[in-house]
Order: sequence, then structure tokens, then C-alpha cells
Amino acid sequence: MEYDVAIVGSGPAGIHCALELIDKRPDLRIAIIERGKPIEYRHCPNSTIARGCRKCNPCHILAGWGGAGAFSDGKLTISTHVGGWLDEIIGEEKLAELIDYVDKRYLEHGAPKKLYGASPDKIEKWTRRAALVELQLIPQQIRHMGREGCISVMSSMYQQVAENAEVLFDTEAKDIRVDDNTAIGIETGNGRFISARYVVAAPGRVGNEWLAQQARRLSLSTENNYVDIGVRVEIPAPVMEDIANDLYEPKLVYYSKRFDDKVRLFCFNPGGVVTTEYYDEILTVNGQSFANMKTPNTNFALLVSTRFTAPFKHPIAYGQHIARLANMLGDGVLVQRLADLRRGKRSTKERISRSTVKPTLPSAEPGDLSFALPYRHLSSILEMIDALDKLCPGVASDNALLYGVEVKFYSARVRVNENLETEIHNLYAAGDGAGITRGLMQASVSGVIAARDILRKEGSTDQ
Repeated sequence: MEYDVAIVGSGPAGIHCALELIDKRPDLRIAIIERGKPIEYRHCPNSTIARGCRKCNPCHILAGWGGAGAFSDGKLTISTHVGGWLDEIIGEEKLAELIDYVDKRYLEHGAPKKLYGASPDKIEKWTRRAALVELQLIPQQIRHMGREGCISVMSSMYQQVAENAEVLFDTEAKDIRVDDNTAIGIETGNGRFISARYVVAAPGRVGNEWLAQQARRLSLSTENNYVDIGVRVEIPAPVMEDIANDLYEPKLVYYSKRFDDKVRLFCFNPGGVVTTEYYDEILTVNGQSFANMKTPNTNFALLVSTRFTAPFKHPIAYGQHIARLANMLGDGVLVQRLADLRRGKRSTKERISRSTVKPTLPSAEPGDLSFALPYRHLSSILEMIDALDKLCPGVASDNALLYGVEVKFYSARVRVNENLETEIHNLYAAGDGAGITRGLMQASVSGVIAARDILRKEGSTDQ
């Protein structure tokens, strides 16, 4: 099986790499290797994602066409300060240009034209209010596709890619093959060898361990990345309705007084539901909202970001260990009332039932998060909840529900140049799985960057 380009992973990075190559050089032979299924066959076996997780391998929600992003809340963030670290690699000006370029492609495939957070007056209003309570607002503009809209857009992109490239579903990439320090293809789990002159490794978050293993096998230089550990908070939707109407998703940052740790509000879902994710036998919590269906609640993550330094080299294992503790305590995801957490009491089903906030994740087990989360993390999270309560009174209500744990794994960042090429010739690393991005928009941009360097090498000047 001989191709010009082999792409591992059909998440946003892999998709946009393929689209860019197809747009400029439709004659190139492209193969996309995907361990999951086509998007129309990606169905959680539960009747609804909010009912829990059966630990399918691979997870239909995380693996398959569109990657984990296909079943996310579908937020396209128009900002160079959110969603990854590409600005450190290509510069902020170039990143802004590519975000605009990718945004137009999303619009072509059906993303909504409406932009949230575009009003300077509203941004100034909330920036000022946040500053008064020691919170920092990160300005951004957002297109909200919603879960169903995201699936529709990804399906449209598949139609274009499938007409010009071969997508190998239910195919696991086993090893990247290299000869004379040059990538030559991919060996699959079923023993097939896919020969290619260029290889783009874009396996997404679900494939971060695979790429880290490949980096070790190929002696690629890496560095520790951040690990984000925290909880998902669920409150009545009216509590943060005003800021949601103005900005849709407020990106707020707080530095704790006790430890000076960075805590960020992430993945804000007005009228949304709390969900679960399954990573390598670990169940973590997440959230999403729909464009056309709302619940009485709003949920968001509060995550403490930590970047470990030498000699510690295992940030992913650290996050996994904390998630396993929560799974051990609750046989899955834990949920606790804020009042119970503050009083040092384990939540029970009876106490949860008395709460004015009705949980949207019925499978969550009432318990005590203080047995799973380190004191440092828990202390910083509680400080931010109190700061948020000053900005939006009601966030720190006794009835607020905290689910845990939520962990975002960012694999060790593979060393790449400004074109995302690794130390191995013609081998590129892109997207969340490479530890370079952490969101739909920057992951998509990373695919374009890799594709453009391949086009440059192929002598294509129309980029």
C-alpha cells in the first residue's frame, strides 16, 4: 500500500491536514489511519451519554472520524491565547492569520456565522468586573456549533476528504517506520505496512500515550507538558446567565493566594449536561451542551494547571493516579455538594436529592472528593469558586454540585520546528496528541501547518 502522505488520526488536525493537501494538490495519494469508526457509526451504547460509560475499546466518543472534538460542545475559539501553544512555535501574528483561514473553512462546511464575545463593550464590562474580584478574563470570540452542529460539520468535511483520499477505519497504527532518519510509513496492528513519503502523527488526546511511546522508541526529544486536574461544577443556569449571554464562554483565570497556582475556568456549557470520558480504563468527567436543547443547569470545569520540572517525568501518570483514586472511591465519577465538601462530609444520595441542582449525570456516585484530590488542588479550586461567586452571585451556593475528577492529559510535547516537523525527516507531529494544542481551532491549524510544509517540499507554491 503506497501513498504520498499517511496521516495517523482523523481528528481536527488530521482532517485539516488532508483538506489542505486536497485543496492544493488533489493528485497526492493520501491515507488516513483511524482506529475508530466513521462518524455515523460512532454511537455510545448507552441510551444517552449522560448515563455513564461502558468502557468500550476504542471509545466511540473519543475515537473515530472527527476525534473527540466531533462529540464535544463544538466551540471554535477565535483567539491566539486559547487552545494550545502554537504561538510559541510560529508566533502570534502567523497564528492569528491561520486561525482566520481555518475559521473560513469551517464556515464553508456549515459552521454558524454568529460570533459570541464580539462586542468590545461587553468584553470591557466583564473584564472590569472580573478584575475587581481578582479574576482575569481572556478575551475571545466563539462560534458555537453545539454537539449536533459539530457532527454535521465534520460529516461535511468527510464527504470532501473521502472523495480524494482513502480513510482506513478500524485500523490501529502500531509503529512509525523510519529508515536513515526519514519516515517511510506506518505499520498497522493487523500487520499491514502503509508506505508513505510523509507521515503526519495526529492521534488526538486518546492517542497521546501511543505517540509518547513512539517518541521514546524513535529517540525523539520531548519535554513535560501541563497536566490539568480539577472538578466540574454544576449550578442553576440563571446564576451565570448574564455572562453567558454576553460572552457564551467566559475564559477566566485565577491565581490562588495560598499556593499561587493557576486555576482556569474551562469548557463552559450553559444549559448543558455533565458527561463522562473513558481513557485507558480510567473514567473522567466532562461536559457539553447542545445548540437546540437546553437543561436548567450550567456546568464548567475548574482546573489547576501544573507543569512539572526535572526530575519528575510522568505528569500523565500523576493525573491518571488521581483519576483512579476517584474511580476507586465511587466505582466511577464522584459527585459532591459544595456544602458537604466544605463541612468535611461525604455526600449521600439523600443529600444530593435535597439539592436544588438536579444532577445531569445520574450515574455519578455521591462521595467525598477530598479523598481523591490533593489538598493543594482542592484549596485552589475552592478559592476560585469564592472569587466566581463575587462575580456571579450564587456560584458558591451550598447546593452547587462538584463532579470529579476532571483531568486533561496533554502528552509530552514532541520537539518540532516551525513547520511541526520532528527531528526525523518528513515526520510531523500535530494536534492535541502531540502536546502542541488543546482545542478544535488550534488543532485544525496545526494540520494546515504540516500540510503546507509538505506542499512546499512538493514544489507547490499555491498555499
